[in-house]
Amino acid sequence: MARARKGPLIDPWGSELPEDYVRIIEHFGLEIFTDDLLEALPRPNKLMRRKIVFCHRDLKVIADAIREHKPFYVLTGIMPSAEKLHLGTRMVIENFRYFQEAGAKEAYLLVADLEAVATRGLTLQEARRRALEFYIPAYIALGIDPGKTKFYFQSENRTVLRLMTRFSAKVTMAEMEAIYGQLTPGKVVGALLDAADILYPQVREKMPGVIPVGIDQDPHIRLTRDLVKRTRSEFGFTAPASVYHKFTPSLDGSFKMSKSKPESCIWLPEDPASTERKIWKALTGGRSSLAEQRAKGGQPEKCVVFELFKQHLVEDDRELDQIYEECRSGARICGECKTYATELMREFMEDFKARLEEARSMVKDLEFVQE
Repeated sequence: MARARKGPLIDPWGSELPEDYVRIIEHFGLEIFTDDLLEALPRPNKLMRRKIVFCHRDLKVIADAIREHKPFYVLTGIMPSAEKLHLGTRMVIENFRYFQEAGAKEAYLLVADLEAVATRGLTLQEARRRALEFYIPAYIALGIDPGKTKFYFQSENRTVLRLMTRFSAKVTMAEMEAIYGQLTPGKVVGALLDAADILYPQVREKMPGVIPVGIDQDPHIRLTRDLVKRTRSEFGFTAPASVYHKFTPSLDGSFKMSKSKPESCIWLPEDPASTERKIWKALTGGRSSLAEQRAKGGQPEKCVVFELFKQHLVEDDRELDQIYEECRSGARICGECKTYATELMREFMEDFKARLEEARSMVKDLEFVQE
């Protein structure tokens, strides 16, 4: 029986979701992404500038490494659980690319094929097919530099498997349940594999690392940091830094864009006619009538379309500020925003599809680590 637990549960497998970012920061001891830290990072990306990146663990270590030209690594993983990505995944890739371009000595993109078998019921063959035919090309199309990235499959990395086995002796089921809640054997395997992946680059070279993730993945970071402490005399690992972004909200206004709600989720790729239909149905911060909106102004803080501008579609901060002010003043109405959002989304999808086809031709030449 799982132990009773207190406080919010963040579930990286998706059965429960956080509802209050501030409460999460306080409960799990996360650090707020402050203006001082923003200024310490060279050329911060739009997610950082707009505080969509809202908390972190030990990111100052990475900021110092960047400033002092010291080695560090960045790592992220692919869970090939579906045939498409949803738009929110793009933010992980954008932050990965930021640290890659900021001077990371090593950048790793792993395919969690064993975790997909253990927690999603895929076969290794299917996980591999999806990764090679879609996921890896999609990550490249969204901005990862393939020439500066090392790729690997969990099933082909014996170092990761050895680390996972060693870690399994350093944590109890009660401790795992305190972090994750109710667990299956497959989820235990998946969690230990994730910790091994996060620390794998340090087996090759001792240096700090940063893991860009959504806040729902923080349990994996906490487990990994605990394991660093428990294996310090054996491995001498450094606790990983992490950076967290807010979720892209569902188009109906609920907390997170989710694959389980396809009509409220924008897929990568998706037909522009389909995204247009969805955007026109999306929740906005408009008033009950046009006259009231002209008089009182809109509420961009409550608007999913404005959030799409903020997180994904509008690169220029001055343009975003103008949209915000025009909405608040009543000079801009919801139909104008939805029309502009569909135009920008169409351009984005067309560009993504073209880059995806180009990236597919690169896969055969990529460097895959096999140990």
